[in-house]
Amino acid sequence: MTPVRRQRLILILLMVAGIGIAVTFALKSFNENLMYFFSTTEVAEGKAPKDAKFRLGGMVVEGSVERPDRGIMVRFGLTDYNKQVTVEYSGILPDLFREGQGIVANGRLNSKGVFIAEEVLAKHDENYMPPEVAESLKEPVPEAEKQ
Repeated sequence: MTPVRRQRLILILLMVAGIGIAVTFALKSFNENLMYFFSTTEVAEGKAPKDAKFRLGGMVVEGSVERPDRGIMVRFGLTDYNKQVTVEYSGILPDLFREGQGIVANGRLNSKGVFIAEEVLAKHDENYMPPEVAESLKEPVPEAEKQ
């Protein structure tokens, strides 16, 4: 093997190794930042991970919002109309947060089964639907009624 070919081979091997290391770091970072979504029924049935962050979504239960120490900590129930999970959050809640409103929270379960939220995101009105979708969902008028 000539010195030029040896240098090319070494350069190619170094490039392949560098690409392999970069892909490994990217996949590891992606896996660490991946958050799955669970419903309150899945959390209540024990299907959610105990040691990892995940997203929990549902409707805030009417009459469940309480501020135990009159500070920024708030505790409320979250439901998907099947099961309920207690959520605790320390921070300022979004303006759209209220009882009966849909929310998504990021956080973890503690040892008591209470979801400790790190972030709470309030969803807009559940009844809103873009006009195009609403129009497409209307029942078609039978041909006999059009005349």
